[in-house]
Formats: sequence, C-alpha cells, structure tokens
Amino acid sequence: MRILHTSDWHLGQHFMGKSRQAEHQAFIHWLLQQVAAQQVDAVLIAGDVFDTGTPPSYARELYSQLVVALHAANVSLLVLGGNHDSAATLGESRALLACLGASVVPAVAAAPAEQVLLLKRRDGTPGAIVCAIPFIRPRDVLQSQAGQSAEDKQLGLQQAIQQHYQAVYQAACAQREALRMPLPIIATGHLTTVGASASESVREIYVGALEAFPTSAFPPADYIALGHIHRPQLVGGLEHIRYSGSPIPLGFDEAGQQKQVLLVDVDSLGLMAVTPLPVPCFQPLRTLRTLRGNLAELAGAIAEAAGQGTAEKPVWLDVQVQGDDYLSDLQQRIQQLVGELPLEVLRIRRERANAGAALEATARETLAELTPQDVFERRLAQETLDAPLLEQLQARYRQLLASLQEQDA
Repeated sequence: MRILHTSDWHLGQHFMGKSRQAEHQAFIHWLLQQVAAQQVDAVLIAGDVFDTGTPPSYARELYSQLVVALHAANVSLLVLGGNHDSAATLGESRALLACLGASVVPAVAAAPAEQVLLLKRRDGTPGAIVCAIPFIRPRDVLQSQAGQSAEDKQLGLQQAIQQHYQAVYQAACAQREALRMPLPIIATGHLTTVGASASESVREIYVGALEAFPTSAFPPADYIALGHIHRPQLVGGLEHIRYSGSPIPLGFDEAGQQKQVLLVDVDSLGLMAVTPLPVPCFQPLRTLRTLRGNLAELAGAIAEAAGQGTAEKPVWLDVQVQGDDYLSDLQQRIQQLVGELPLEVLRIRRERANAGAALEATARETLAELTPQDVFERRLAQETLDAPLLEQLQARYRQLLASLQEQDA
C-alpha cells in the first residue's frame, strides 16, 4: 500500500497582510497530480489542515474540493485534528465526508478502538490499520490534581499520552487479529518529540506542561506519521518516525527549506520505503540582512532577489537592518531601493542592540538640548512602521504639542 503523508497545511493563513489562497490552491493541484502519477492509495494529513478554528470560506472550499477530487480518484483520505484546528469545525462534516471516503478524527475519542481505522487500497482491499491519534489536549487524557508541581504535571501528562498511544495500539493489534490479515500498523501524532527542530511559525502546544514527547514512548508501529513541526525530518534518526513538514513556508525562517510530502510504502512485512517528493515553490520568500547598517549593501541583494519574482508573483521580503544610525526614514529608503522591481516588503526589522548603541553614542546630550519633537522622532526611529502610520503618528504628536503650547500661553 502507498500512503502520502503530509501535515500542517494551515489553510486560511493570513500572513502579514497576505492571503495564502493562491499558494494552497496551487499546492492542492500539484498534490492531486502526484496522487495520480504515483498511484497513491491514501492521503494522510497529520493535523493543522486549517490555520484557525474558524477558517474563511475559501479555505473550507479548498478542503471540500480536495475531498471530492480524492473520492473521484478512489483514494482514501484521513484527516487528523491539530492544535490549530477546531474539533467542532472538523467534526461537523465528519459523517458527510465519510460517505466520500474521507475519515476525520478531530479529537481524542472516548474509547481507544474508535481511533483505529482501516485504510483501503484503490481496489478496495484492506491495506493498513491506523492508530489515528490527533492532537492531544491535557484535558483529553489527564485530570489535574491539586498540589502538583510543574514537574509532576509534565511527567503525568507524558505518561498519560504514552498510555493513550499504547491503548490505541493494542486496539489496532486486536483488530488485526480479528481480521486475520498481516496488515501493517501505522500511528499518527500531532506533537513535539524530543530532538525535533522547530521554526518560529510553530506555536508551542503544551505551554508549561509537556515540552517534548520521548521517542521511546511511541508504540512499535511500522510507521509513525507526525505533524506540528514544519521542518521535514526524521525523529531520532529513525526511518519510520517522521515529520513531513508543512507544504509551504509558513514563516520567513522557513523560506530556505525544501518543502516536501512523503510517499510511504508498506506491506505485510512492515515499512518498505519512504520517498520524499519535493514541493515546488509557489510563492518566493526572502530575508535580506545588512551587516553594518549600510543600506547601500542592500541594493545588490534586492536586485538579486528580484530575479526570483515576476510582476504576477513578486517576491515577499523580510528586511533586517543592523547599524548605528537612527534612519528615521528607513521605510522610505528601502521602498526607494525596491522601486518598480517585482518585490513586496512585508516586514522590516531593526537590530535592537545597535539601536541601543546609537543611544549610547548620543548619551552626552541632555534633554535640555533636545526639543520634544527631537525626542519623539528619535523614539520613532527605534520602531519599524509603515509610512502611513508613521505620518499619522507624527501629525497627531504635532497636534498634541500645539495644544499643550496653547494651554501654556
């Protein structure tokens, strides 16, 4: 049986004022092409299919189109709830989607056997048994007790999650015995494991509780399909425990990653092979930095980045400026460098340490030597603001100064 493992789609993400609709639509189109070309039997999404619990209508529409397209291709779909997903939102259409060959597990079930699913091949024969475990919230598996220390709570949660995995795995083994078929067992999960490398766009799922789940606590499944970490990777160097990663970069720190989905081949003997399929870049992102606060050195980097964009699909830029100058007109200067190039500046960051050095360099000045307008302008220089907002703040401050001067007159 061939399974396509993917996760963390975050349909409906609003990224620094930009919609990801076109990227997600292009990705789903590409995914369906791979499903056909690679003769995939089932698609498994290991959590965070949506970015929020109330996804916009276009995100729901893309989700529905995927279900219909896979049903038409006679390909099974398994969707697990993630920490960004709303269990209620995913669960509301669960019965309807089941009629279209899609299984949805939005949250932890009351009985472990309810999370054991049979995945079928394209020809309708059984192909694998899945321990379908979504994102686990502490309240799903643990009752809080008064007087527990933070360490006790963390250990208790880790043990409770491990016990849940073992219970579902035992239910899967019982189903395999009842079927009397040598089917491989696949487990899923949406959590952070020990040693996993995350990125800035990953929201921690266990705040003050479980930081990372030990690899040794997983059951001996033939393959463990994980989600939540956006960087594709093996866990603990083990071939059978993997994060597929997100299909598109969800933050600028992911821009340099080669995104992928995983083709997982299993048979009666267990895991046969895992083949990464590189996902094309549907929207170029770049981070540009200056090392000495010299904006002139950005000119070459900006020109080079422009070569990756087009008028229809400009490169989204994150610019980080380091230096000892205030550069109160930083936004305007960078926009002048960009000009008519196929680039869009989504974020400008100023190195805070250098801003402090600039203040130290002028420490000999006293407030008596500065006007209120000088103080305000220098404070604004430490922030990165859009030109309209900057102008609005300056105008409001001038009005406030004028009003105070009139009162003193």
